[in-house]
Amino acid sequence: MNTQLLDALADIIREKGISKEVVMEAIEAAIISAYKRNFGQAQNVRVDLNMETGTIRVFARKEVVEEVTDPRLQISLEEAQRIDPNYQSGDVVELEVTPRDFGRIAAQTAKQVVTQRVREAERSVIYAEFVDREEDIMTGIVQRIDPRFVYVSLGKTEGLLPASEQMPNETYKPHDRIKVYITKVEKTTKGPQIFVSRTHPGLLKRLFELEVPEIYDGTVEIKSIAREAGDRSKISVHSDNPEVDPVGACVGPKGQRVQAVVEELNGEKIDIVRWSADPVEFVANALSPAKVLRVIVNEEQKATTVIVPDYQLSLAIGKRGQNARLAAKLTNWKIDIKSESEARELGIDPYAQSSFLDPEETPINNENDSNQSFDLQDEKIE
Repeated sequence: MNTQLLDALADIIREKGISKEVVMEAIEAAIISAYKRNFGQAQNVRVDLNMETGTIRVFARKEVVEEVTDPRLQISLEEAQRIDPNYQSGDVVELEVTPRDFGRIAAQTAKQVVTQRVREAERSVIYAEFVDREEDIMTGIVQRIDPRFVYVSLGKTEGLLPASEQMPNETYKPHDRIKVYITKVEKTTKGPQIFVSRTHPGLLKRLFELEVPEIYDGTVEIKSIAREAGDRSKISVHSDNPEVDPVGACVGPKGQRVQAVVEELNGEKIDIVRWSADPVEFVANALSPAKVLRVIVNEEQKATTVIVPDYQLSLAIGKRGQNARLAAKLTNWKIDIKSESEARELGIDPYAQSSFLDPEETPINNENDSNQSFDLQDEKIE
């Protein structure tokens, strides 16, 4: 085997992160196969490959028997004892059978198998690396686009961004740098397939973890997320530390932290609300930026009736029902919104016992309250 091939093998072992033992085993198996194919079927042989000198020796392994029935696999006791008197029946004798010019054949075979095994080993390494990164975020570069997928370079491999996981307000172009959420890693015959998403709620969570140190270290916890990707999202946050304002931590100084997330999501609006174990408070917070007068809770049906001022009804429901829909997803409670006038017609007192806010208080989304809505064009960010 020539020194160039040995040098190439050493480079592969070093650069690809594949163990020397894996490469050696693969080459030896391939050389044995090549020997059997070219110099005799059914031979039981062993290859001695010296990676330092490049020498290859082939040994036929034959069982010592009293009577030989297959000379390719057996050797008589008499002949074996001529080699070494200590041989007994049942022992295995190794005889060197390295053919002349076998080095050239072995080198060609080694080159083919190394290429194949390196490819297989690389796939295994990539799979092992990415299977541990499921539900994690990565930065990738758009490589190419077809009707089914956007192909995103993730370094050693490509991620597949299906059309269903692409944000409707985004247009992807080659060389665009984007952050993606790894949803699934599958092992296939063609190598690992890595599916990524731009619409998954987990992407929003990971982006906040990157931007908000208090979330990353566990001081602030994201309790729930409701997302309509590319348009609007709501997240609820909580902290066990009474000295920490979880909403303020996510907003950041002058809105910088949430603004960085909004920029990454191409202008998607984000409502950050305070989580509460009390459904009355939590549902009222979730309907931000609308002002809530009263929340009536039906625990058996896990449903709520929310009373809002007449002039806040459309804001509470939102465009195409989006605000109420996201609030219901966020809280996991059914939400039925009624105006103050409708409530009175039904005999419901909007300001009765379970009211969340007194009517004289300022609306939930005033500048002093922690429940706010942000996007890049929102002039509430100063």
